[in-house]
Amino acid sequence: MTSSSQGKTSAVLNSRSTKAGASPALSGGYRADLTAGSLKITESRVIADLLLRDVNEEAWKQAIVNENVLKARNPETAIRLTRLIRQRLETMTSELWEMVRDGTVVLASQAVLAAAIKHSSLLGDFLDLAVRDQYRRFAQTLTKKVWFDFLEDCHGRDPKMPQWNESSEKRMGSSVFQILAQGGYINDTRSMLLQRPRIAAEVIRYLEQYKEDYVLRCITVGT
Repeated sequence: MTSSSQGKTSAVLNSRSTKAGASPALSGGYRADLTAGSLKITESRVIADLLLRDVNEEAWKQAIVNENVLKARNPETAIRLTRLIRQRLETMTSELWEMVRDGTVVLASQAVLAAAIKHSSLLGDFLDLAVRDQYRRFAQTLTKKVWFDFLEDCHGRDPKMPQWNESSEKRMGSSVFQILAQGGYINDTRSMLLQRPRIAAEVIRYLEQYKEDYVLRCITVGT
């Protein structure tokens, strides 16, 4: 690994992007931070464990790059995935990390979803505005058109939002629908039948305790 790559590795594995209690739109607007895919529950459990053990920079590098604990295709993918998951989880506290690491698949998924919502206002607002509207309309399915219409409306809420190309918008939409399927809002990404998930009491209590009102509103949209 070159010295430049080592510097990038250190910056990714040893940086905290966000503190719990930060505003929903972490960067002041909408970002294309959803192209990496789904909630990544298995990988999130690994990252949560490293966070809970509060390991040093060298241990992060050893685990992520040398041991490839995320089972990524190459070091660059491992670092990129670590960056995404760590930035998500670090919007919350160690109590939520414990749910991710030690909880059932359902609890861990909903805990990661809560962090993902706080990390991405694009995901949060899609749930809070677009998906909520579909529930109100008693829609049977969630269509791709709802996603593209939502993106159009986003420009009105955030004039500085980038103009993504069609390919990027499709990839983000695919990731969002995967996340909604994992969260139980749709039954799968093919039929996309709308469902009303039951959010775990532990997640609800956590969000209430830390006054994560925006995340709570978004994650309970179907209840």
